Amino acid sequence: MSKTWNIQVPGSTANLGPGFDSIGIALGLYLTLDVTLSDQWTFDHQSVHLPQEINTKDHLIYQSANYAATCYGAILPSCKVIVQSELPLARGIGSSAAAIAAGVELANQLCELNLSLEEKCRIATDLEGHPDNATASLCGGLTIGAMLPDGGLSLLSVKEIDVAFALFIPNVELKTQEARDALPSTFDRGYAVQASAYANVLIAALLMNDWKRVGEMMEADLFHEPFRANIIPYYNKIRELAKENGAYGTAISGAGPTMISLVQPEEVDEFVEKMRPHLPDYEIKAVSIDRNGIQLKVSEYI
Repeated sequence: MSKTWNIQVPGSTANLGPGFDSIGIALGLYLTLDVTLSDQWTFDHQSVHLPQEINTKDHLIYQSANYAATCYGAILPSCKVIVQSELPLARGIGSSAAAIAAGVELANQLCELNLSLEEKCRIATDLEGHPDNATASLCGGLTIGAMLPDGGLSLLSVKEIDVAFALFIPNVELKTQEARDALPSTFDRGYAVQASAYANVLIAALLMNDWKRVGEMMEADLFHEPFRANIIPYYNKIRELAKENGAYGTAISGAGPTMISLVQPEEVDEFVEKMRPHLPDYEIKAVSIDRNGIQLKVSEYI
């Protein structure tokens, strides 16, 4: 009797403006793996969003799975992995974090590690470097996290977030390192206090479903958006047009270059149709929040 594993991982948006490197929300766009044991490692990419040149040892899913297995003294068996993705690379909607989450779950299944959700989140955060996108992909809904001085992870997960998003996806990539290089290395104390205040109000408003205030705080960020605005195509135009057409607020999704608008679920499709004529070179999508996080199906066959 042999097994196949189907692993589905949602993409994510991070930051929502001032929630820099700590807030993530899972999105209804997915990375999917179909896995069978094999004599050697192979990856089969079946999506326009995935590269066709594949080096197994450099593959982020393989590296993440191998890291997770090594953390628990396990040896990762070889397998064939068929990969499909709705997440364009280097666009700020969590493609790398989804791959990390998928790799952690892959090791969990192949090596029978029996990891808890908390352990998966900790490993994924170690790999990603901050607890936003990957924890959202694993947990679903909204996650708010912090890496502690002792190396631990403090994480809050909230499933019931009744709002939708519109994504503005340009046909250009922006590597995370390039976006990070645009940021200052330090902030003055008064500046940091003000930036933190906006983040605090953002989180409180999210937990209270106060979408008007969430939108205001999304657009008040001081941590990263002022420094990345000039490398994001049509940054000001998108924010202005989105507000005119009913969005609560608009922010850079993750490190960009995708931007994301917060919209009422019953209005998001109409909002997208209104925005498309203004940005013909963009892919503009209505996206719901994924509340389930990573999902697994196991089948057996002879």
